[in-house]
Amino acid sequence: MLAAALCGICASALTVPTAQAVSQEPTIVLVHGAFADGTSWDGVAADLRADGHHVVTPANPLRGPASDAQAIEGVLAGIDGPIVLVGHSYGGAVITNVSDPDVTALVYIAAFAPHQNEPTQLALDPIRYPGSRLLPPALAVTSTDAGLDAYVDPRYFREVFAQDVGEQTVTDMIAHQRSLALTANLEPSGPPAWATVPSWYLVAEQDRVIPPASQRAMAARMGARTSEISASHACLVSRPAAVADLIAEAADQ
Repeated sequence: MLAAALCGICASALTVPTAQAVSQEPTIVLVHGAFADGTSWDGVAADLRADGHHVVTPANPLRGPASDAQAIEGVLAGIDGPIVLVGHSYGGAVITNVSDPDVTALVYIAAFAPHQNEPTQLALDPIRYPGSRLLPPALAVTSTDAGLDAYVDPRYFREVFAQDVGEQTVTDMIAHQRSLALTANLEPSGPPAWATVPSWYLVAEQDRVIPPASQRAMAARMGARTSEISASHACLVSRPAAVADLIAEAADQ
């Protein structure tokens, strides 16, 4: 009888880790876009962490969707358990190209979501989706050791990128701006992760970078659970609580 009881206790103990693994909370990985760095997620990350979520904000190299996706995959490889992968702006093109079996949800925040063989630039087609102000002279070019990079001229940053963000915060955003390889938006995208992973999309209704009509078209094409917010392209900065709520919704599924 004692032996049988001990066996029963051991068997119960062995089942506990399995149950815990099934209910393991996902890690939320926030991938920033072009003309920004990880600090653009500060408000969103703070809200998510306050609610008990584990959040990671890796650096996005901004060299091109394929190589940037590989860099993010390297970060994901060091995370145990399920992952909710979130991309803002160009970060959406990056998460679209990430392949990792632990990713259980994709969340696009005013982001690019290209199909296979599409360049990100296609979503800014002025004929189909007029309205983007990400054009010269606001969009400027600089020479770097790696080649030509694009950046937003500070004189136009608030008008184009963050018209609903306070001037002091915009000054901080400009200080943290990182340039994007000029060829990145012309690189054909690979097989889209959103074809097999449940997706969420937040449309920024006042976006002056990616026209809202383009955002809606991308969200509809991938069958994303779509919400809209009256905010600029920098909605993650101007409306962090609302953005965090959508991400938490995806994490809780």
